[in-house]
Amino acid sequence: MVKTAASLLLVALLAACSSTPKSPTASKPTPPKPSGQGGFYLDDGPGADAAKNTPAYLDSIADAVPRAEKFHSGANKPYTVFGRSYAPVVNNDPFRQSGVASWYGRKFHGNMTSIGEIYDMYAMTAAHPTLPLPSYVRVTNPANAKSVVVRVNDRGPFHSERIIDLSYAAAHRLDIARKGSSQVIVERVFPGNAPRTSPPPVAAATIVAPTVINTPPATVVATSPITADGTQLFLQLGAFSSQDNANIFRDRMTRELDWNREPIVAVFKDGLWRVRLGPYSSRIEAEAIQARVKDSHDFSPVISKP
Repeated sequence: MVKTAASLLLVALLAACSSTPKSPTASKPTPPKPSGQGGFYLDDGPGADAAKNTPAYLDSIADAVPRAEKFHSGANKPYTVFGRSYAPVVNNDPFRQSGVASWYGRKFHGNMTSIGEIYDMYAMTAAHPTLPLPSYVRVTNPANAKSVVVRVNDRGPFHSERIIDLSYAAAHRLDIARKGSSQVIVERVFPGNAPRTSPPPVAAATIVAPTVINTPPATVVATSPITADGTQLFLQLGAFSSQDNANIFRDRMTRELDWNREPIVAVFKDGLWRVRLGPYSSRIEAEAIQARVKDSHDFSPVISKP
């Protein structure tokens, strides 16, 4: 959500990546992930036994084929993540963007995207923070002139230095999977105007979106830690008008911040569903976690009270 579809996040309802996995066990630590470099091949790729885990057809996975689809009703609303506000595009205007692409893989594989579909790291998909969900784009790697057509079905990445999160399959086709990130050109394509790349495309399978279960707001028990003046402190990660989007982003952050010991919950306040973690017993403790999140995700959560 190659962190972040995908992003995102979520936040995947506005423009591609939104998803993230569980923490490794203490007895089998994973290699450290390079900061800001997108997916880490050894950690988020097919795994240690790549030859066994990687589909034999990976090099011949076909491009996504653009088709007319109705925009998702909930995934294209304005939202705020990591202190940044995003306003998804809801039109069919031409779109072209240059910047750094990253990818997301095994840690998000099997998790829900921003529009309620199951993320498949071996499908030709992507996450974008503001493009319509769903929509289609051609992504070109100018370093080798390779290009792919992907279906944008998630929100993300929520990182100031990256513009799109590709699936592992798409990153592999562009020769950027092992590197983790690369400069690309993103161009929106529409039904009937997407020239063939290699290999020839086949009709994309329709994925049936699972039912999203609305999770009720978590109730903070009275024994939660409080500050000296009797108030609790939280770190707000994002704010959404849709509870479904907030829940999806909450689940993503729970996987990405696997070192975090405090619960990440979505609570309704002042007309918005706010995803936050905590509570913390002091501002010093909250600021320490705030700094750690900033180091790993390039944003500073807002310290807030209930």
